[in-house]
Amino acid sequence: MSEHTPEIEDDTAGYESGLPGLLGVMDEWIARFEAVMLATGVLLMAVNTCANVIARFLFGEGFFFSGEINRILIIFITFAGLGYAARHGRHIRMSALYDALPAKARKVLMIFIALFTALVMFFLSYHAYGYIDTLHSRGRILPALGFEIWWIYVWAPVGFAITGIQYLLTAIKNITSDGVYLSTGVVDGYSDTETEV
Repeated sequence: MSEHTPEIEDDTAGYESGLPGLLGVMDEWIARFEAVMLATGVLLMAVNTCANVIARFLFGEGFFFSGEINRILIIFITFAGLGYAARHGRHIRMSALYDALPAKARKVLMIFIALFTALVMFFLSYHAYGYIDTLHSRGRILPALGFEIWWIYVWAPVGFAITGIQYLLTAIKNITSDGVYLSTGVVDGYSDTETEV
C-alpha cells in the first residue's frame, strides 16, 4: 500500500457473533455456511468460464452447457449473498430521516426495520417455495444439462430464509444490547475516511 492509501479493515475474516449462547453459535454456523456457499459458487463460476474460453480458443467451440452452469451459479451466488449482505451490514440504506433521529428513536426504528424485513424475507421464502413447487409440477428441464429446472431455484427460499433469520437475530441483538446494530456484529455509524490530495 502507498503512504496515502488508507488501510481498510477486513470485517469478513473470522466472523464472531455478537449474540450470546445458542443464538451466537447458530449465527456463526450460518455465517460459515454462507461463506462456503459464496466461495464455492464464485470459484466454480470462474473455473467454468475460464474452461469455456480455453475450449473456444483450442477447439473453436465452447462447452454447450457452460451458459446453463453459469446461470445456475448466478442464482446460487445471488441468494447465498443475501444473508451475507445482511450479516455484514452491507445492504442498501436510505437513512436521511433515520440519521436525524436521536439514538433511542434510531434503536426503536432499527428493531422495527429488522423485524419487518425478517417478516418480508420469510414471506418471500414461502412464495419462492410455492414457485418451485409450480415449476416441479410442470416438469420443465434444462436443454443442455437435462435435469429439471426447479433444482436451480432451490436456493431462492433457502437464501430468503437465511436472510430472514439474520434480520431476526439483528432485532434480538438490538433488543438485548446497548447501542444500535445494523447486524449482530456491525454497530450503526459511519467510519471516517481520510482523503489526502
